[in-house]
Amino acid sequence: MNQVSVRLITGDVAHLTEFYERLTGVTARRFTPDFAQLLLPGAILAIGSTTTVPGSAAEPAANRSALVEFRVDDVDAEFERLNEVLDDVVVVQEPTLMPWGNRSLLLRDPDGTLINLFTPVSAEAIARQPA
Repeated sequence: MNQVSVRLITGDVAHLTEFYERLTGVTARRFTPDFAQLLLPGAILAIGSTTTVPGSAAEPAANRSALVEFRVDDVDAEFERLNEVLDDVVVVQEPTLMPWGNRSLLLRDPDGTLINLFTPVSAEAIARQPA
């Protein structure tokens, strides 16, 4: 089994897609007004409206337990870049060295989903990363 995608359900596909385009620097593929994908190295970030899931299976902007994580080359440089390109960024935690050896930045997307940008910095953290 391979995990290939995470899909975020939102009430505003265009706005959330634009946010993630600015965050990642990747242009999304917009298949319909209700569904877009960002093809990232190693995985796909999909963004869909409630019409992409049956009934009330998913509630937009209700996540309070999952994080969307992105490994970056330099979390401090990303923090500086995001301050320039994301005027609506909500920082939860500025770049901080975590006990497991990652330097981590936590922020929220417009729907409130937590995003973790991290850079492995200790030898152990670097060794744990997939190629």
